[in-house]
Amino acid sequence: MTITDCRVRRSSDHRPLITSLRWATAHPAAHFRSQRERASAFTLLELLIVIGIIGLLLVLIAPAFTYIKGGTDVTSGAYTIKSVLDTARTYAKANNTYTWVGFYEENTENPASPNSDTPAVGRIVMSIVASKDGTMLYTLPLGSSFTLDAPPNQTALIQVGKLVKIDSVHLTTFAPPASTPPPFDTFDTRPAPTPTAQIGDTTPSTPYLKFRYPVGGSQYTFTKVVQFTPRGEGVVDSSTYFLAGATLAPISEIGVEPTHGAAVPTSTPANVVAIQFVGLGGDVKIYRK
Repeated sequence: MTITDCRVRRSSDHRPLITSLRWATAHPAAHFRSQRERASAFTLLELLIVIGIIGLLLVLIAPAFTYIKGGTDVTSGAYTIKSVLDTARTYAKANNTYTWVGFYEENTENPASPNSDTPAVGRIVMSIVASKDGTMLYTLPLGSSFTLDAPPNQTALIQVGKLVKIDSVHLTTFAPPASTPPPFDTFDTRPAPTPTAQIGDTTPSTPYLKFRYPVGGSQYTFTKVVQFTPRGEGVVDSSTYFLAGATLAPISEIGVEPTHGAAVPTSTPANVVAIQFVGLGGDVKIYRK
């Protein structure tokens, strides 16, 4: 091989490099962009480290998410109850008739609804019925319990709207707050209801009215009942009201607390709500702790 042949071969060996340099000189922006892309790429080890850190953070903050979700559930449930009460009161006034709101609780761990599993905790079911002819279908005082949709009254009632169901909440009876001067703007300083004007797990202790869903049917029997008059007056069904006549409690209350499944909290949780309505006006207000 001659010296000339060596020079030619050596020159041809560097031709790709020379071509690359010429391309980079002619296209500087594309060249530097390509360099940045290669420099900013992640290696497999770096990706695994990042995924591991994210997994650790999720484990650490999962309890916080559970707590936030519980608070959101009970708040949403409280406003749903308020909406149902407002609907019943508005319907009674608009149609010059009587309406009744029924509260029922069942086991939330059973997806089937209705169910008779015990404990009956975690899913609140609500229904509204109204008198078709504007009467309250009974006369005071009542000597015993009264079924609103018992024959022949099942034809005198109409269902207002659909059933409303709320999961992850439990009806509970709160102890009345200590006497405090107004303004009544917090849970601990809210107006104190009387025990006979409360709906919870142990109240009302002696309900008198009940009705069923569907009207005249048997899927649900509601014994915890709120009644609204054509004037918008609201009262919790109890023997005290029906035996004493039409004496309205100034304040009535529905207590709600969050649950995890069908277990009742062993102590009062942080997120609890009292939904109160005024007897004469029926206006609803929510107090959250």
